[in-house]
Amino acid sequence: MDAIVVKSTTDKPEHAAQLAHRLVADRLAACVQIVGPVQSIYRWQGDVAESREWQLWIKTRQECWEQVRQTIRENHHYETPEIVALPAAAVDGDFLAWIMSETRPNAR
Repeated sequence: MDAIVVKSTTDKPEHAAQLAHRLVADRLAACVQIVGPVQSIYRWQGDVAESREWQLWIKTRQECWEQVRQTIRENHHYETPEIVALPAAAVDGDFLAWIMSETRPNAR
């Protein structure tokens, strides 16, 4: 399966929207859903931290993974952003065709 979902989080809804717009405009994602706020509890620099975050669910193709990862790193406000690619075990054929038609590796 060529489709993947990349997950990331940001600290502000406007940061999430900026990143989503960039990924879609650059044809690295067919769709980005922003979900939030969510409560995150995590270990950071030796301490347990807690914060409100917004999740980005980025629908793309495997071939765009490296560019998606690079775009997130270059445009993210976090020192170490969450960037996790989840393989799509099964995708409706029409939805997969739409993802493929709306994304272009090396488009930017």
